[in-house]
Amino acid sequence: MRTQRQVIDYSLQRRAVLRDVRNGRVPALEVCDASPYLRNAATYHGEPTEERCPICRRDNLTLVHYVYGEELKQSAGQARKLAELPVLAMTLREFQVFVVEVCRSCAWNHLIERYVLGRDGLSEAELDTPLASHGGEGRR
Repeated sequence: MRTQRQVIDYSLQRRAVLRDVRNGRVPALEVCDASPYLRNAATYHGEPTEERCPICRRDNLTLVHYVYGEELKQSAGQARKLAELPVLAMTLREFQVFVVEVCRSCAWNHLIERYVLGRDGLSEAELDTPLASHGGEGRR
């Protein structure tokens, strides 16, 4: 997305957790602890990926995008479909997106990325372009 900035990637942390599970230092049950709310969000608002779950290998992972920001008011903390984010980014000044990967089979979950979206990341010229030109690009 064009307004995406301040990206934090948690892939090194994810890799370390998976290494600890494979080496037996951390039990799989400890990392497969997705709440029922997160699993429901994955079912109804998640974006399927082609990547298999690194723990159970039964199901593909699903990405859930949670949005937080003062301008969101009561809807802060809700899961949103990826297609909704460009519209929000052109409507709101600034908000954070947290991307969580979830396995709906074994409940593995991990925060994989965090970033900021919103109009504050656009120049004046970009703010004058029609909303239709701001399509969302997916990850994976």
